[in-house]
Amino acid sequence: MRALCLCLLFLCPVFSNAQDSRKVSCRFLGFEGTPPPPPLLNIIDKGVEVTCTVPPDTFSPEVVCLARNNTIGFISSVDRKPAASAVIPVGVNAVILAFFPPAKEPNALPWRVFVIEDSLKNFPDGGAFVASLHTQDVRVTLGEHKILLKPYKNHGFARPEQRDAFNMAETVVELQQKDAWLGGCESMLRFIPGMRYLIFAYYDTALERPRVTTYQDFIRPPAPPLKSK
Repeated sequence: MRALCLCLLFLCPVFSNAQDSRKVSCRFLGFEGTPPPPPLLNIIDKGVEVTCTVPPDTFSPEVVCLARNNTIGFISSVDRKPAASAVIPVGVNAVILAFFPPAKEPNALPWRVFVIEDSLKNFPDGGAFVASLHTQDVRVTLGEHKILLKPYKNHGFARPEQRDAFNMAETVVELQQKDAWLGGCESMLRFIPGMRYLIFAYYDTALERPRVTTYQDFIRPPAPPLKSK
């Protein structure tokens, strides 16, 4: 009986660690105009590392990383120092991680990471996911969809019903700057099944004008559920 108790005692930390970690399917994206970081490493276990390459202006292939206490940590493959950290919402097992330059604050990590849940509910097939990186409101029109995004908020849009014969729909993004509304984007985008858009809206302080960056993403076949470690 004493031997059994000792075994259970030794196993408790193992169970605890398993509950605090989970596998997460990740795709990486280097933000427009930003030189990507050197390959990053996610430490899965002692002696086991996963290499994560962040391509510029496009999505990487899927890489399975380990989140501990809902956070994925990355170290640089060059000097093995902490490079970035991504907080993963509870219950989310597939994400897109967009990498941005560091925040202008003391002791900031070399890279900031914008986390997007990679699901059709959040990021609809044939639709778009719009994220505001702006300090004021952003107005978005996609076909019949119209929404006001508060600072640093985001929204997933279903495929617009108001499309022309070529599946094109009006797409307008305006940014509030002080008391004025400035046009960041006004165009026609093609919305078709199997493809969706990731759109970032922000104010370029260097150029002193609003910017809208758009990426195309193609739907992949659904992957089998990941088993927690």
